[in-house]
Amino acid sequence: MSEGFNKRKIGRSLFSLRRYIIFFLLIAFVVTVCFLLFFNFLDIREEDVHNAAILTFGNVLLLSFLGATFDGIRHKYTVEKPVRQILDATQRLTRGDFSVRIEQPRDVRRGNEFDVIIADFNKMAEELSGIETLRTDFISSVSHELKTPLAVMQNYATMLQALDLPEEKRVEYARSIAEGSRRLSELITNILRLNKLENQTIFPDVVRHNLGEQLRECILAVEDLWEAKNLELEIDIDDVMVEADAELLTIVWNNLLSNAIKFTDKGGTIGITVKENEQWAIVSIRDTGCGMSVETGQRIFEKFYQGDSSRSSQGNGLGLALVKRVIDIVGGEISVQSALGVGSTFTVRLPKSV
Repeated sequence: MSEGFNKRKIGRSLFSLRRYIIFFLLIAFVVTVCFLLFFNFLDIREEDVHNAAILTFGNVLLLSFLGATFDGIRHKYTVEKPVRQILDATQRLTRGDFSVRIEQPRDVRRGNEFDVIIADFNKMAEELSGIETLRTDFISSVSHELKTPLAVMQNYATMLQALDLPEEKRVEYARSIAEGSRRLSELITNILRLNKLENQTIFPDVVRHNLGEQLRECILAVEDLWEAKNLELEIDIDDVMVEADAELLTIVWNNLLSNAIKFTDKGGTIGITVKENEQWAIVSIRDTGCGMSVETGQRIFEKFYQGDSSRSSQGNGLGLALVKRVIDIVGGEISVQSALGVGSTFTVRLPKSV
């Protein structure tokens, strides 16, 4: 109903009585003023003036009709047509059709205001289409990631109900349920963190702190993990002062360290260095793990992307997306160098001052 009303409101006939009256009054005023000025300096008979006035009045009527008609044609093609196109496209967009685009008749630089609006509308529709695709992929990925630990927990919970289940199996199944619960909690926490970071509801609390000391504390926090795999740590950490949000950076170091431990086989090596130059504090975390292909390296910071499917059960594909978002917020840079079977090196550059 609203759509039909809007179209009737926009649509106009080529001839409008309102426009005709406006043109008539305007032309009549101009002609009358000209006649008064002209006749004021001439000695003309009253009969001639009367005849000329009748002829002039007819011409005014004709000119007003032509002016109103031509203005109606101009309005229909320069105003009504683009407005109708924009309205139709907007209504399709509100119904969820993000593929809608309006044909651009002219170059924006040589067009009018409607061409600028059409160009901006097409750009907005393109952005919304990309956001909708990301949203759909995100929901699909989240659903998949939630389904996996839930299925594991459900299966083990079912097996726990067996009355003749040995004690060691009962402990094993309970441990698996606890692990699934931990993964589920970690996934939800990462999703909430990433959502806050992407929507800028977390604002950096910039403080001056010792980056080297922060890395040492993060290494000690995962001591059980690297000791369990008998990993050798090569540490070369300088005391470097930076101005950044320490809590956000902790997310970065915890994720990079846990990934290095996760993808490095027992007896491997992890190297952590912290250095500085005049502008940057440079953190490098190197491992001798499985490495990754060039294609994986190009997509490693995407949400839910996991290049190594054989180890996908150990994570949820959100850690490096969090890392990238944090680095962007604090104004730093992150890069990765990797080779299959050799290992990976993540390098983070942070500005020493903001």
